[in-house]
Amino acid sequence: MSTETDVLVLGGAGVDTIVYVPELPLPYADSYMVRPGIETRAGQTGDFVALGVSALGLRTHHLDMIGDDDAGDLVRALHRDRGIALTEVPLPGGTKRAVNLVGPDGRRLSLYDDSRSREEDRLPPATVRALAVASRHAHVSITYPCAFALPELRAAGVTVSTDLHNWDGVNVYHEPFAYEADIVFLSTTTLADTERTMHQVVERGRADVVVATAGAEGAYLLVDGELSHIPAVTPPGPVVDSNGAGDAFAAGFLFGRLTGEPPRRCALYGAVAGAHACTVPATRADSIGRGELLARVAVWEATA
Repeated sequence: MSTETDVLVLGGAGVDTIVYVPELPLPYADSYMVRPGIETRAGQTGDFVALGVSALGLRTHHLDMIGDDDAGDLVRALHRDRGIALTEVPLPGGTKRAVNLVGPDGRRLSLYDDSRSREEDRLPPATVRALAVASRHAHVSITYPCAFALPELRAAGVTVSTDLHNWDGVNVYHEPFAYEADIVFLSTTTLADTERTMHQVVERGRADVVVATAGAEGAYLLVDGELSHIPAVTPPGPVVDSNGAGDAFAAGFLFGRLTGEPPRRCALYGAVAGAHACTVPATRADSIGRGELLARVAVWEATA
């Protein structure tokens, strides 16, 4: 069956306000003077994955709930300017937003506004189904209400990936995503036992690939019951912000997967894309292109 889209991204659209702070954690004070200036831009996890796979030449479509507000206009403009198809469903509570505090070493603390979603919010099943049957793959953000779309994706026969971010392996909210996806990404940040959690995802769900990213320590890849380590890739410039590195890793991995590469090479693509993302200031939403990615992979393989 022919498809119109390589990657359908569900959820994760929103706006971040970026504040550079002198250190993290930030000691209490009545006020701080900060530089560079405080800026607001479109770009949360789903936006970054969509930007990433699109920059790598994959046909991309993004579906999410967005408010009729200034923040929503920023999201719409980002997709329009980057040539990414966007199907938006009205979000009565307003477009999702967050404040990111970014330290001098590129680490960040995100403060998410949890007031935008309502219990009854849903992505229309007919819309999900129509977009899914025209897609090769769906990447599902863990933002509400994307879990309710998982059965429609499964019925459409599309492969599914998700990023659990800083899941602790216990929080039940993440379980529908963890156990319904074919490819699962997560961070090691809050895991008590990374290997045990990765095997848990496979044993309880349907994943054939699990990737746990570990920042400067690289990543861990679980395929066919075997756990292997993926070395970190040296960023091509100074590390200025880690925000979006995990999304870039997922985009690079999916590019490899959808172009027929084996899992370990997919993970290398992800590592290179994630390293690039760490050199991009938080106030920008830029992704590595296909030519640059493949060139850096070639250099890495020649020197490894």
